[in-house]
Amino acid sequence: MSNDQSANRIEALGRSKSATAGDDRGLLALEAQLDDLVAQLLAAQEANGALITSSDPPPAVPDDASGGTENALVSEAQEKCVEAILARLHPIERAIMAAPAYSIVGLGVKARHAAYVMSQYWDGPTDKIDWEAQAIRLLIEAVCEVARTPLSFRMRGN
Repeated sequence: MSNDQSANRIEALGRSKSATAGDDRGLLALEAQLDDLVAQLLAAQEANGALITSSDPPPAVPDDASGGTENALVSEAQEKCVEAILARLHPIERAIMAAPAYSIVGLGVKARHAAYVMSQYWDGPTDKIDWEAQAIRLLIEAVCEVARTPLSFRMRGN
């Protein structure tokens, strides 16, 4: 082996050793923001859903009437809150998808995000969802297990 090849291998080894969770600090910061916004989003959606399921149907309002019921105003405000959270969430999700993962920790961040995006794959038991959904779900779960990161987003049906 020539000195050039040896030097290249040593340099490559140095790069691979530096590819630790520390290099995934950006992804970890994005994950913290994602976790916070998803928690806010779930709370806002639950509040909106509770209003919808617990309130009586609003009284009929003529088309030309001004204003609306109090529940309609609250519901509209909560919908705007959800929309605002989604608008703040979008660039964070984009950044997670665009950022490279340098370690299993970073890969875990990306897998958790994929689980959040593809949450419909957790609607039922693994053997009751289609083949492609099974493959993706099992891959995401395996990555999260190896990364020792829980699928902490509340999945549908859980």
